[in-house]
Amino acid sequence: MEAADINDDVVHPEVRAHITNLVSALGGYSVDDDGSYKLGDEALDVLRDLKKWIRFYDEKTNRMDVARCLAEANLVGGDLLQILTLWPQSETDSKYKARIALACFEVMVPLTWPIEKERAEMTINHHRHMPVLQLAQLGYKRAIINFDAIPILNTAVRVALPSMAMPIGERTPRDLAIIKLILFFLRNVAMIAPPQGVKYEGDETQVSRSATIDAFSYQDIFLTLLTLASNMGEDFRTEDVVVMEIIFHLVKRVDPSSLFVSEKQLNKAKGQELASEMRKEAAMLKSYNKTTTTRHSRFGTMIWVKRADGKMVTVSGQEALLDAKTRERKMDSSKTFRPPRRARRPEMEPKDLGPPVTLDERARQQLRSFVQDFLDSGFNPLFLHVRQSIDREALHVLNQHKSQFFYLVAWFLEAERMRRKAKREESKSTSAAGEEVNSFNLVAAVLQQEMFASMNRALDRSYSDKDWQLLTSVMRCYTQIFLTVQEMSESPNEEDQEIAENTLSRLFYEETTHDLIANIARTYKDQGFEYLDAATELVHTFLRILEGYSKQNVDLQVRSRKRARRKKKAAKAAAAAATRAPGEEAEDVGVPEENDADDSGDDEQHAERVTQERRFEFGKFAIRFAPQGVVDTFVAFTKYYRDLNDAQLKRAHRYFYRVAFKQELGVMLFRLDIINLFYNMVKGPEPLDKSSPMFKEWEELSKQIIRKCVKKLQERPALFTELLFSKIGSTTHFLEHGYEKPVTTTTPRPGAELEFKRATERDEQIGIAVSVLIDKQQTEHLQWLKDQLTSAMSERQAWENVDKAMATTTEVVADGEAAEESSTKSAPPHITIRPDTEARRTAMFKNPHLRLLMRLVGMERLTPTLDETPDSTWILPGSHTAEAIQDTIDLINKAEFSPPTFEDGGSAEDQLRRKSAAASRRTRAAYDDDDEEIRGFLGDDDDDDEGGIGEDFLFAPGGPTARKPDARPQKKRQRRRRREAGSGDEEDEGVSDEVLAARARKRREKELEKMRKIKSEMYVHASDDETDDERDREFFEREKKRQEAKDSTFDSMLGTLGLSVLSQAIDGGKSAWEAVLDDEDGGDGSEGEGGRSAKRRKKQVASDSEKEEEEEEEQEEDSDEELPTKQAKRKISKKKAAAPSKRPARRPAATKKKAIVELSNDDEDEEEEDEEEDAMDVDSANEGTATKDVPLPSSPGEGLGRRINKMVVDDNDADEDDQPVVAARQRPRARGGFVIDSSDEE
Repeated sequence: MEAADINDDVVHPEVRAHITNLVSALGGYSVDDDGSYKLGDEALDVLRDLKKWIRFYDEKTNRMDVARCLAEANLVGGDLLQILTLWPQSETDSKYKARIALACFEVMVPLTWPIEKERAEMTINHHRHMPVLQLAQLGYKRAIINFDAIPILNTAVRVALPSMAMPIGERTPRDLAIIKLILFFLRNVAMIAPPQGVKYEGDETQVSRSATIDAFSYQDIFLTLLTLASNMGEDFRTEDVVVMEIIFHLVKRVDPSSLFVSEKQLNKAKGQELASEMRKEAAMLKSYNKTTTTRHSRFGTMIWVKRADGKMVTVSGQEALLDAKTRERKMDSSKTFRPPRRARRPEMEPKDLGPPVTLDERARQQLRSFVQDFLDSGFNPLFLHVRQSIDREALHVLNQHKSQFFYLVAWFLEAERMRRKAKREESKSTSAAGEEVNSFNLVAAVLQQEMFASMNRALDRSYSDKDWQLLTSVMRCYTQIFLTVQEMSESPNEEDQEIAENTLSRLFYEETTHDLIANIARTYKDQGFEYLDAATELVHTFLRILEGYSKQNVDLQVRSRKRARRKKKAAKAAAAAATRAPGEEAEDVGVPEENDADDSGDDEQHAERVTQERRFEFGKFAIRFAPQGVVDTFVAFTKYYRDLNDAQLKRAHRYFYRVAFKQELGVMLFRLDIINLFYNMVKGPEPLDKSSPMFKEWEELSKQIIRKCVKKLQERPALFTELLFSKIGSTTHFLEHGYEKPVTTTTPRPGAELEFKRATERDEQIGIAVSVLIDKQQTEHLQWLKDQLTSAMSERQAWENVDKAMATTTEVVADGEAAEESSTKSAPPHITIRPDTEARRTAMFKNPHLRLLMRLVGMERLTPTLDETPDSTWILPGSHTAEAIQDTIDLINKAEFSPPTFEDGGSAEDQLRRKSAAASRRTRAAYDDDDEEIRGFLGDDDDDDEGGIGEDFLFAPGGPTARKPDARPQKKRQRRRRREAGSGDEEDEGVSDEVLAARARKRREKELEKMRKIKSEMYVHASDDETDDERDREFFEREKKRQEAKDSTFDSMLGTLGLSVLSQAIDGGKSAWEAVLDDEDGGDGSEGEGGRSAKRRKKQVASDSEKEEEEEEEQEEDSDEELPTKQAKRKISKKKAAAPSKRPARRPAATKKKAIVELSNDDEDEEEEDEEEDAMDVDSANEGTATKDVPLPSSPGEGLGRRINKMVVDDNDADEDDQPVVAARQRPRARGGFVIDSSDEE
């Protein structure tokens, strides 16, 4: 029997014996006196020994034997609490009793410490002791808070009071340990609760939350907590998280809205809640009554059901007799799905929260008073200090403290909102003092930018680490901060409105927060209802407040990740600029990274693109909450519709309404399980309560969504198949619009082109490029390049050897044949450069330093005229000999083992800079044969020493009318030399070179201005085939006027010459025009004196007009000279026409300036001069004419010729006013002074 007893004992006998002896030696009840407790002779040493046993046996060996023995010995209730009664409140000077009391608490703290063991780390000993010790701790708590002889909690504070009263600078480590010990004792008492799954035989009301709050209030523990919280950071520092834990275990799972209502309102709310629960129960029983058992259920029922496919199915039970729908449900319920077994997931409910708590009226009033005092005095100091401790990761901060911190912030913010709401209901108008007390400054510590940064960091870290408990708390905190700030914005206080505006802008500024909230809602999967409720509430609040804020602030800006990287680059450039040499250019600092692209050419477009990306658009942002993952999250939340309150049902309803109608993405809801859920919520076997205010809204939403689904099924028959599946982006787009979503692809750009600042020699350039690769730890690229060059050298050497061998075999061939063969001998082939890996291929495309070295060694792209892509082929041209390739390899090896040094002490990377955009464009255009000619023609010459303006014009001059005839410049230069050689240029004498240069530049600028106005029509447009009635009408009118002018000229000639010429023409078989010409020529075919003089006069007029054209620009510069009138122009023209045939004497400068009156100041007058000159100059007529051009005689032909020429010139002037200067005009053909039209030769 003894062996059996030993085997059944869960504790080692020797341990039990030692513990029993120590408990007996501690003291006992006196028999002689009044039965009070008496201490043993060595009670203090016994208490210290018990503490050592707990520390060195249980904690060191990870066992619970000592705690089990002390629980069975009833040490706490039978000895320790009795010992504390020996130290009454009146005896404050007894140091011995104070030491005894402190020793008692040192034993009670480890005995009441929460038992938290990971299930994977638990041993058999733990499974034996934990249920017993959990029940024992409930007994400890009941004994402590209900002990009548002395207030135990107050006594604990008395133990730590001397240490608390000392200044923080004078406290010793022992004082700090005493304060923490008492706070841990209070924390343990507040934390102990009936464990789940363990039946407590005692009265749970004695250990309930209400009893704990009543004890804390009665024993003045609330005042102690308020004192510690309000002085946190000044007199107390490391005690912050312990005080926070105590408050957390007092208020967790308590509804803040129930604290700040009157008892009458609370009773009314409880009555409504009870009535709602009773209605739910009645609806549930009503649905079950259809299938409930009756007195006939003792008779078995089995029926056969014939399915649509003809098969028979057996269904048992009387409920199958009701209707077809019930039979089908019965058949479905008999089908069981056995999913694969998975590892047991941990409890998703926070371990320290537990079930919801209901307080009695007394505890509610006490907690309400404490919460109000804490908000007024202790909220800001405590949570500000705790947040700072969490941010700096202090040693006394544990993982659970972060979750408790965010939970408490959310709880007290909601409590503050409820308090303000209650105040508004009690009194609509508040006094100034009341407004000051109730200001939002009481919670300002959690509305700062540092708090938002801590929340964002905790949100991101908990989501990445999958710490769902912490993530749930952070989401609750985020939601309450949003609601608090929204209430601040609605406050009548302007200061609160301004603070709320600033706070919302900070909360919505980070785009990463938007993305993270969307990802949280999209990635829900079995994290529990608390997590689901927090996530959906955060999404609903975030979208609602952000939508309203974006409507008020249309220019809302958000910071994206791309913008953050740009700021880092800007900071790096600023740091480099600070270290730049005084004379160094800004563009010389910094070399682009490997993945940087040369975007300096489109800075303006890039800046516009960045600005558009940073501007916030709510419509585009809301699309992030429409994917199927977010929809599934809200569907999972809506499946609990039987247990959701009105606020939660409204939350789900608003989301589905936003997706289906605001964003017009109802296709995301067109899935059979979602449609079935909406139908069951309204008309299913367990619908929503029809008395609920949300029933009508859900009924209307379900009706509209189902109607929309039916309509879409008629439009898109493919939706019949897609009803079974979730929707992706491309499927949604097709179902909404009826066509596939277009896919846009972007072309990657190669790495930036680099150039050297000072190095010009090839060996120096290679040394710098090699040093940069080595400094950037990219030696693998360097080794690969050397291998490619070595392989190319071997291949080229082999080709050269074969070429030499073939040359020796052709020595016996004849000289002619050898010469022919040498002329047709092929050049060496190029060698293709092949990357060994995909990373190398990417580096060849993106790494600017590797590309620089590849170009230096002679490599180039196979097709340089095409745009470069990552798959572009690089080659080593055939012009590189084996000896040259070997020299390049030697230079690389030399630079690799003997890197170059620089005078300024800088690095090799400092010797490089990015090529400018203009230089890059010129490099890329080097393969265009016409590039230099076009730039020279358009004036885009950077080397213009005379200050030419190098710019690219929009259009090139089109047609031959934009330039003068080829023979004109030679005559112009000869005449200019003759004119300059003469002594008549008196005005140019004494003019400085600066003035002449300025005049020349003005002339060039004038020419450039003309070229800018040119709108080229050299190319064929699609509009050329179109007809223009107005243009055609004007054309025919001009032709009609020309024909009438010719007819009138012919009539006048006939009237002058008489009918004799016409009769002779008829007799001789000639036409009238030929007769006129013969008559003007004198009839003998020889040139008379009049004809030769007319020739000389015409040549003289042409020469004078050319000289006047040259002098036009000088005339325009001389502003003091007045221009002559049109009458003077005509007189001068007549004098010139009637001048003698020999060349007149050279006129002085003033006379020459007046001679230019025949020219106009604009371009149209110059063209008029050209046309008049062409009509008068018979020597410059086309050589292809059939008849010889002969001038008219002086009388009367001279007058006729002048009239005809004048008519032609005037007609051309009228045409120029209507016709643009765009197209090139052909020189009119002249014969005998008449303009020959194509219709005249027919």
